[in-house]
Amino acid sequence: MNIRRLSPTAALVGAAAMGLTTLTACSSHPGDGRTGGKLDVVASFYPMQFLAQRIGGSHVHVSTLTKPGVEPHDLEISPRQTAQLSEAGLVVYLKGLQPSVDQAIGQAEPRHVADAASYTSLEDHGTEVEGEDGHEHGGHDEHGHDAHTVHEGDASADPHIWLDPVRYARVAEGVGKALQKADPDHAAAYRKNTAALVKQLGALNDDFKTGLKGRRTDTFITTHAAFGYLSERYGLRQEAISGVDPESEPSPARMRGLHSVAKKDKVNTVFFETLVSDKTAKTLAGDLHLKTDVLDPLEGIGEKSKGRDYLEVMRSNLTALRKALGAG
Repeated sequence: MNIRRLSPTAALVGAAAMGLTTLTACSSHPGDGRTGGKLDVVASFYPMQFLAQRIGGSHVHVSTLTKPGVEPHDLEISPRQTAQLSEAGLVVYLKGLQPSVDQAIGQAEPRHVADAASYTSLEDHGTEVEGEDGHEHGGHDEHGHDAHTVHEGDASADPHIWLDPVRYARVAEGVGKALQKADPDHAAAYRKNTAALVKQLGALNDDFKTGLKGRRTDTFITTHAAFGYLSERYGLRQEAISGVDPESEPSPARMRGLHSVAKKDKVNTVFFETLVSDKTAKTLAGDLHLKTDVLDPLEGIGEKSKGRDYLEVMRSNLTALRKALGAG
């Protein structure tokens, strides 16, 4: 299963490599990984940036490779960004989500890295196998979802671990330890900030568990299969128009299947996202006379995001799910 466009253009790779070679001719790590006394942390995209900022607090300077409002899967790394990785005191990323980032990190060899994928288990939510009824078929977890654990680096792995507050809390703990290792002088502050964030994520998990009780249906339709971990956590069934890749085109059979699912499972809303086209979702909703709403996969915070940070957007997602599923 090929879930992403797995390589940048040859010209870009060559340019990045040339830029890195020039940069590292004298030293693998020029400088000390700090700016103005603060640890330089480079985050690959928004969920990693949020963790670095919340846990690092006033002791870090955080920059991100993926600009606000940009779909992270499509990111191509520039020579300047590769150099930035080499100079950083810590790089926080999610291996397998952005192939160009993975490649650039391999070239830059940063002092310290925190790979979110190494702090929790990854799963294949079976998004490739679809039946004529519209449902995905494969192995099922305790909630009846298509899921099984895969090894890190497996191309079938669903990368969207941050949409499960419990898994995201495990990642937060891992990032906190990485910050302590990269900057031991402020280890106590990082431990304190990590504990506070984990507590907030625990409260978010409780809100989802309570807020989704009493729903009339478990099924929701969304643009792409980003919500497998969230669905598994709270006993929901995600039906995605596309697969894990948000820009893949659904087959005619898939669209027919979704028509059946919507009628059978009493779906009243088709969700679209903030960073990708809503055309297919709105077409499906129009054909079935359903409502549309936003369910944000939180791959980036843009102008259309319903909230200023991860916690606010996740609570907006909960409100949208409660309404669509008839909870409460």
